[in-house]
Amino acid sequence: MPDLFDRPASIPAFALFALLPGFLLLAACLLGGGWIWAALIWMAGASQIVDTVIARGFADPASEQAPPGTDGLSVVLAGLHFVLMIAGLAALTAAGTGAAQRIALFLALGLFFGQVSNSNAHELIHRGSRALYRLGAAVYVSLLFGHHTSAHRLVHHRHVATALDPNSARLGESFWHFFPRAWFGSFRAGLAAERALSAAKPGRMNPYLVWVGGGILCGLAVLLAFGGAGLGWYLGLCLYAQMQLMLSDYVQHYGLERALRPDGRHEPVGPRHSWDAPHFLSSLMMVNAPRHSDHHSHPSRPYPGLRLGREESPRPMLPYSLPVMASIATLPRLWRRVMDRRVKRMRDG
Repeated sequence: MPDLFDRPASIPAFALFALLPGFLLLAACLLGGGWIWAALIWMAGASQIVDTVIARGFADPASEQAPPGTDGLSVVLAGLHFVLMIAGLAALTAAGTGAAQRIALFLALGLFFGQVSNSNAHELIHRGSRALYRLGAAVYVSLLFGHHTSAHRLVHHRHVATALDPNSARLGESFWHFFPRAWFGSFRAGLAAERALSAAKPGRMNPYLVWVGGGILCGLAVLLAFGGAGLGWYLGLCLYAQMQLMLSDYVQHYGLERALRPDGRHEPVGPRHSWDAPHFLSSLMMVNAPRHSDHHSHPSRPYPGLRLGREESPRPMLPYSLPVMASIATLPRLWRRVMDRRVKRMRDG
């Protein structure tokens, strides 16, 4: 009987592990009690423990063809995001919810929005369909991070692993320095890129009007529906989710650089310019976002088709799963002890 990990991941496997935390959270929002703790334990501990103990990845797919249900799962995950945002704010502002339960629910929701919702929205904004792109952008707008839709595609993918990309962390830079630098830097760089596109196409609307205006409308809608307390929880959830997203960028590009060619241009983006994490459970939950180097090499490749390419030239591999490495990244001394020697080996290689 072939080993389970000798096969590529199927859409039902992605659906099971990506939807499971969302359904746990939905039960937590609607039923409270032990469901809140079950959702938090799964998001903040159990899934990472499984990945650390097993520490294996599934096989690369043989076909370039996206299997049936690929886009359908992304649409369902996006819909679940909006349901959880509303249900979560209702539960956080409900009179019968205790302080400890509120904090636990807040943390679990923030982890889901920052890891699952972000990974899925990232997938959607890279799809060729205008409807799927807009759905992914709407998820980012609801997290008050709409500008990421522009900055990620127009700046990050073009300038990754160079000083021109705000979202590529430098060797020795702590996450707490990177976070504000990358947030404001990507906002400005994305705005400049969109202005350049609008200048080249007279009459084109700059989407930053939607990114910023949509965020303001979301805040007003939350204020009207859930009051000042609800707005406070909403802003906190958005900030926490944004931190999770920025942790992913920090971890997945820390210290890696593209070399300069004799003509003064940077070498093309390749597998050595992103850190991968092969761990199976977090890869399924985050729709293959940890297979990051192949995404940068093939941005339009749907998530089931992303490869680790272990048989090819050596590429940067994280020692633990992406969520575990993100937790380590919040502790700068420990992070540098784990990662700096690995970065130097990749540079020397």
